[in-house]
Amino acid sequence: MVKKLAKFCFCGLLLLSNKITSQNNIFYKHGEQINFSIYYSVIGIYFKAGSCKFELFHEDFEGQPVYHVIATGWSNAKYDWIFKVRDKYESYIAVNDFKPLYFKRNVNEGKYKINEYIDFNYQSLKAKSNKGEFPIPNAVQDVLSAIYYTRFLDYNKYKIGDKIYFNMFLDNELFQAYIKYDGKEVITTKLGTFHTIRVKPLLIKGTVFKGGEGMTVWITDDANHMPLKVSSPVSVGSVKCEIESFSNILFPLESKVSKPK
Repeated sequence: MVKKLAKFCFCGLLLLSNKITSQNNIFYKHGEQINFSIYYSVIGIYFKAGSCKFELFHEDFEGQPVYHVIATGWSNAKYDWIFKVRDKYESYIAVNDFKPLYFKRNVNEGKYKINEYIDFNYQSLKAKSNKGEFPIPNAVQDVLSAIYYTRFLDYNKYKIGDKIYFNMFLDNELFQAYIKYDGKEVITTKLGTFHTIRVKPLLIKGTVFKGGEGMTVWITDDANHMPLKVSSPVSVGSVKCEIESFSNILFPLESKVSKPK
């Protein structure tokens, strides 16, 4: 379940086709960390099913500067006896153009286990994985790099209802979908009250999600575009992902209205 909920959080913030413009292309501070709690509900009462953590580091990968992003997800220890989850996703993202160079994941959920890598080659326009080589376009993201890429979007350029289309390589397939700008909203979280930007990604129908625009993502309305909350119905019940803490963000948190009570 947590792997699926982690995918829910990962996929909730998707890539957008914006030109990247910033001094030295540095948008994230070394050591940025954002922590979330994941909640699940069947009858309207949410319980904490697990947690996930996103970390970012400045490193070198095959001779070029990259953001090394690590996302881990785990089930609540109280429910490990039912279904124990320990998942880890990693992406190495080129700083100069923000394309993923290498992606890997280690999924460990009861009897369900995946060890996968994806090596992106933009000269041959191929993605090589454990299961072979697959064609990709020159503009593509993996499920993890997409979350950070979307934070570059200038939402002031869009009207409510505008759709921004994208390509994503996931599970050895290329998906074409969109994310819809849904306006702005003031929300209250554990960390206080914030001005936020609200978006809705198009979900592909599967075993977890019903498909369509049911998911909503709230991000801070400032230069960080830090995710605060994700909410979505699923095949049975609903899930939400809410921020617990953060550290080492690059820009001032200008969207914050008030501190927690």
